[in-house]
Amino acid sequence: MPAPDADGLGPEIKDNTDGSICVQYHPNKSGRHEVQMCYEGCAVEGSPFSCMVDNIDGSYVTAFGAGLVGGMSGQMVSFTVTAKQGSLSKLDVKVDGPTKTDITRKDHGDKCDISFLPMTPGIYNIIVKYNGKEMKGSPFVSKVSVHDNGMPSGEGRKRSQLSLGNSSEYSLKVLETNVVDLVASVKLPSGAIEPCLLKKDSEGHLCVGSFAPKSTGDYAIHISRDEKPIKGSPFHIKVGDKELAHASKVKVSGPTTKAKANEPNILELDCSDAGYGGLSVVIEGPHRSEIECKHYENRKYKISYSPHEPGIYILNLRFADDHLPGSPFLLQVEGEPSGRIRETVTKTMEQAEPVKKNQNCEFYLQIPGTNPFDMEASVTDPDGSTELCEIMDEEDFHYRMMFTPQMEGTHTLSIKHKGLHISGSPFVYSVGQLSSGGTHKVQVGGPGVEKGEVGFSNVFNIYTREAGAGELSVAVEGPSDALIKLEERPHGFLGVSYKVKVAGMYDIHIKFNDGHIPGSPFRVHISPDSGVARNVTVHSLKDRGLQVDKASTFTVSYNGAKGTLNACVRTPSGSHEDCFVQEMDDGLYGLRFIPKENGVHYLDIKLNDHHIPDSPFAIMVGSMAADPAMVLAHGDGLERGSCGIKNKFVVRTAGAGSSFLAVFIEGPSKCALSCREVDEGYEFSYTPFAPGKYLITVKYGNINIAGSPYQSEVTEGFMGSGRKPSPLNETTSMVVETVEKRPGAKSLRRFRGDASKVNVRGPGLKKARCNQTQTFTIDVKDAGHAMLCVGMVAPNGLPEPELMVKKNNPTQYTVSYKVVEAGEHTLCIRFGDEEVPGSPFSIAT
Repeated sequence: MPAPDADGLGPEIKDNTDGSICVQYHPNKSGRHEVQMCYEGCAVEGSPFSCMVDNIDGSYVTAFGAGLVGGMSGQMVSFTVTAKQGSLSKLDVKVDGPTKTDITRKDHGDKCDISFLPMTPGIYNIIVKYNGKEMKGSPFVSKVSVHDNGMPSGEGRKRSQLSLGNSSEYSLKVLETNVVDLVASVKLPSGAIEPCLLKKDSEGHLCVGSFAPKSTGDYAIHISRDEKPIKGSPFHIKVGDKELAHASKVKVSGPTTKAKANEPNILELDCSDAGYGGLSVVIEGPHRSEIECKHYENRKYKISYSPHEPGIYILNLRFADDHLPGSPFLLQVEGEPSGRIRETVTKTMEQAEPVKKNQNCEFYLQIPGTNPFDMEASVTDPDGSTELCEIMDEEDFHYRMMFTPQMEGTHTLSIKHKGLHISGSPFVYSVGQLSSGGTHKVQVGGPGVEKGEVGFSNVFNIYTREAGAGELSVAVEGPSDALIKLEERPHGFLGVSYKVKVAGMYDIHIKFNDGHIPGSPFRVHISPDSGVARNVTVHSLKDRGLQVDKASTFTVSYNGAKGTLNACVRTPSGSHEDCFVQEMDDGLYGLRFIPKENGVHYLDIKLNDHHIPDSPFAIMVGSMAADPAMVLAHGDGLERGSCGIKNKFVVRTAGAGSSFLAVFIEGPSKCALSCREVDEGYEFSYTPFAPGKYLITVKYGNINIAGSPYQSEVTEGFMGSGRKPSPLNETTSMVVETVEKRPGAKSLRRFRGDASKVNVRGPGLKKARCNQTQTFTIDVKDAGHAMLCVGMVAPNGLPEPELMVKKNNPTQYTVSYKVVEAGEHTLCIRFGDEEVPGSPFSIAT
């Protein structure tokens, strides 16, 4: 029990025989005490508990409870004061705050429970007196933040958050080429075993993520691949007091009580003496705030935050889930209002009628900027059979897709333009019984949630058929008011168009039953009237059949326009790569980029920061067979799960080509996430640490697969978790580069090795003599498992006729060769897909 003087406190635990326990301790000094409670080696929710103890007139008085720190407006705030039995009449408690507050007091024995209901956010001073004297720590400062029901605007409080895990990473100083199929667990000093997270640090070393030890001792990290321990496992981490997470030791400087709206406010946080733990920044208030990490080095952070509007905000700073000293901070934000205007429209969406097999079905969308002759739609049934849909071209880029399902179950509808999926595709269409529904089942797509232009109708589509009945609201917030129009369509479809008068950044908020749908709010840059940018044309742009590491070139003609040309490529992995731009003639430019990965890339070409016609251009790199519509996910882990155990689901990629497969899990805790290859695709296992709702997003080639995201309800489970839910949403992710699989085919074993650890030595690497045998050795002891390839080319460009590899022992090989031609010979040695150090070798004869 940490205290001013921990000797002789003697905490005692008594069983009340009614499902509760009583903890007693005997303080011998005034000051703040912390009660740390553990059950089976894991901290109980709320631990450590903070108590303020004072000695007044020879009697100890103790005050504790969350209400002494803060609460929410419109909700009851409570705390407890204990004193000597029979002396509670000497206790006097008052609360001073922004508004008059009535106190409810209940005395029983040596304990006094006090509660009050603050209706206005702000600072409340709690004054505790015993026998006419204020106890130590009084007045206690309780910071009451805004509650949803207390917002004058009726929109509810806004919450912005940033989670940083750099200071919770413990490097194991081990190089691993792939962490996807690694499974890890940690044995705590108490003997309990928990799953743990693995990741790579900036230097490529394997490290433990979200490491926040709560007790000293030895932590054993067990890591295995294919149920076999990797080299060096288990790894032992000796944790002393220096490594324990101490939120009180984080140093904070910068604006924590006053800040400026619409300006960067810089916080500096030094975690170098605080042990291991994750850092989180949460700002709550009447409007959203922008938060980002500007710099990180040696466990020191620079955080920039910018509230959108003046007002009273609450700034929460936590380290390892514990508040920093002084947190939560009451933040007075001053400055000029942003002048942002918000327009909202609502629509009650009725439950769509279920359809049966052999019944005609329709899908109705507006897709601006498309050519009817380049449109294609197909539907895939639950058995994997795909048929083309009939497409009817109607006015103003409206399309009606019609198909007749032959069986019940979940169908996947793919809508493509020029062979590539349109925004929002693929879609899910249930035949027979509809799915359970929910906010996460609402799908949105269209250019209006990606870009826009002043004075024009910016259009997008909303699909709610699978979400069920509910109240849909669409709000556009930005520098000017927006004219929003809804176009009613049958079968759970809705068309939305909006028109604004001023250029700038706009937020599109889409809610279903008062909850944001996935991806909302969408940030859209509305450009001014593009004007001369409409004259610009693109020539010789190849939009498919491109290959990795091979340059693609095309030209852009101004056609009389004037201005600055910029171009960048958005890759499937989410990065942005600038294009090389060179002037070839007056008003004619050549552009070039080199793709580094397979999948759909988006090319943005702008003149004076305005998109030219048809920008962004969709470009396919690699095989056109990589189709997210052919990827399916199934398994209990997509719907339900338990804490502390592996919850599994399978992503079926057979028949979908090869691309990047990404899985994101967002919820009240991080998850230990691993993956293994199976015949039909990839099996993912995730272990959450806290109960709650988790959103599982699956993307293939950076496009959501049909049905994604999924919502899994995670319960405590029989093993428990020992962790409380995080105050902010935590995200765990994994990206796998898939191999092409055929339906029904068996998976081939994939070898993984590290060519950089292959050791090649011997006289035969430097010089050779004609018609004389030369030798050298290859040692792969520390390089893992992969295919070893050795080849040699003569000066005439043909392979050397005499080259032999002999195995000396399981990890060492002798290579002998004889050359017959004088000149420069080239020796290549590969381990897996990579050259070993020094290869290719140039050998003179």
